[in-house]
Amino acid sequence: MRFIARYAKDRGRVFEIVTLYDSEVQKEQVHKEKPVIQTLSHEHPAALWFERKMQDDFGIIVEDAFDKRPLVHQEQFPKNVHPMCKDFDAKELDFSEFQPYNYEVIKGDGVFQVSVGPIHAGIIEPGHFHFSQAGEKMLHLEIRHFYTYRAIEKMLEGKTLEEAKPIIERISGNESIAYQICWRDILLQASQQELPQALQKRHAFLLELERMIHHLTDLGFIPNDAGFGAALSLGSKLAEDSRRKMKEITGHRFGFGAIDFANKFLDTVSLHEWLDSMQESIDYFEDWIIDIPSLWDRLDTTGILALKKAIKYDTVGVIAKASGLAIDRRINNFYLQNGFEAVTQLSGDVAARFKIRIAELKNSLTMMHNFLQEDDTVLTLNTLQDGEYMSFVESSMGELFMTIDIKDGVIERFFARDASFVNWQAVHLMMRNDIIADFPLINKSCDLSYAGNDL
Repeated sequence: MRFIARYAKDRGRVFEIVTLYDSEVQKEQVHKEKPVIQTLSHEHPAALWFERKMQDDFGIIVEDAFDKRPLVHQEQFPKNVHPMCKDFDAKELDFSEFQPYNYEVIKGDGVFQVSVGPIHAGIIEPGHFHFSQAGEKMLHLEIRHFYTYRAIEKMLEGKTLEEAKPIIERISGNESIAYQICWRDILLQASQQELPQALQKRHAFLLELERMIHHLTDLGFIPNDAGFGAALSLGSKLAEDSRRKMKEITGHRFGFGAIDFANKFLDTVSLHEWLDSMQESIDYFEDWIIDIPSLWDRLDTTGILALKKAIKYDTVGVIAKASGLAIDRRINNFYLQNGFEAVTQLSGDVAARFKIRIAELKNSLTMMHNFLQEDDTVLTLNTLQDGEYMSFVESSMGELFMTIDIKDGVIERFFARDASFVNWQAVHLMMRNDIIADFPLINKSCDLSYAGNDL
């Protein structure tokens, strides 16, 4: 079974532990007096961060885990404070005594440590990368994030779904539409309604437009990190054109507020023409970039993630597809009928992740033509019913999972698992046969979210 997520709920005298696989949901309860669970990380290494997060958020003890260090609690976070427990209501926290974080390192003659971050030169969220080096060769990498613990899960408790939407859609800027569609699907489940196909097509168009923006950005930056800056100029120009189209359609460059239940007017004629012009530009970009041998010398065989490891770490999105795993939430009748084609590569390297993005970009253009239609459909929602709801969507980074429990009309528990939360845990596997100068290139070829990772 493919592991998806593991999270906890405060049920009063007990904690409920939910473990989600692609084929089943498992639940267990542990008493708060002795909240002990068994780790899944020996079989599913990606479960480790979920379990460390439960330890920090709820005080749940993972008895046989090989790593019990804090995850989201930084060095001066107060001890024995677990913010996701229902009885936690503090408005401020006092710093505790500084406790150094013990990084995983390799020691030996000629081995030294290199620290990168958490503050970076670019305009990005903080993230720390700790390398063990033998000369230029990377022996080990530990990734540490969670420097901007925003407490979104706690923040949303007690809010209605409508009140929660402006927060949910801003969790990760590259995935605003995807997060909104997850929210939409939960709203529809709670109202016991189905989305009219006209609205489904409109929302799917916006999701593919968001994917285009993200992929075009990456298709510029990946060659740039290999020393070919001209690709960044063209990729950025095309990404900016797409970002402006998002604002033209939705009123916001990131599509905030775009997913609703009214099918507003679209100038389909001009959008078809714009898609055709983008197709020409992307075909030119592909022909141009494929014919640069010195670039492919850098991309080929760099940052390899073998299929066996991609499966073991339950990876998703571009990372999984580049290693041969056809995992995509768009493999369903709606998308297949509108031109979706699942794409994979086998080499699992930077080159494969680059090629996946080109193929997905071209496929998105095909689907977007098919999604365009003029329709004035409006859906009026029914009263929302209390319950436990789950939703999935294929964001530009991969499978996004969201679950919301509604009680008395408001959110009792919110949990989201970004694709980045699992994929970050596999990045260190790509570094072992390369030099540290390749790290920016390998990292950018994955292009994971810091913000989506750190709720």
